[in-house]
Amino acid sequence: MAPLCPSLAPSLIAVDGALQRKYQDILNAMHLVSSTTKLLENFRDSGWDNFLVKVKLFCEQHQIDIPCMNAQYIARRGRSRSHHDEISKEHYYRVDIFLATIDYQLQELHSRFNDHTVELLVLSTALDLRNGVILFKIDDICKLAEKFYPNDFMEQELVRLRIKFQHFELNIPNHPELQELFGIDELCQGLVKTRKSVIYPLINRLITLVLTLPVSIATTEQHFQL
Repeated sequence: MAPLCPSLAPSLIAVDGALQRKYQDILNAMHLVSSTTKLLENFRDSGWDNFLVKVKLFCEQHQIDIPCMNAQYIARRGRSRSHHDEISKEHYYRVDIFLATIDYQLQELHSRFNDHTVELLVLSTALDLRNGVILFKIDDICKLAEKFYPNDFMEQELVRLRIKFQHFELNIPNHPELQELFGIDELCQGLVKTRKSVIYPLINRLITLVLTLPVSIATTEQHFQL
């Protein structure tokens, strides 16, 4: 998905980078998705004139012939459109190229980051751990398990999961070997190392499932890679 305007390239690259870093901030990544979408929409609605000025300037600097934008557009095969469908070259480049390309980019963003995917990503941040500080949001964690992993937890296990997390939230920050952890993956390793995974099997199961997030998303959104 190549950005149409160079000024938008950093935003799109930032989205990919934020989602691919080992210790990502998913909420910030979601804000980047939102702002990138807004920038593309603004560019679509009011960016054509400035874009055309830059294109003409580029052509002049590199001695490239600039077509008369008011002239009638002739199809590639040398046949003009029917009389009722006659359009100018400016109309063709603006509608068929400029707007169509941006619409494609917006469609890609909406496809890769639809409401279902965004909710899964945001809820997964409820398991965040920063330098041994628990930032758990138990309600969101239970919602994550119930909504996105219904086949992995029975009804009674979901009830127990909430109770276990209440103990977990108080116990984990006081454990000396779990003080310097950063991120869900290190938390998972720390639980195994300290055998807390045996004491909290339901929690360990959920954390393991969240660590397979790319697989989970791929089942509903193809080509999206975390």
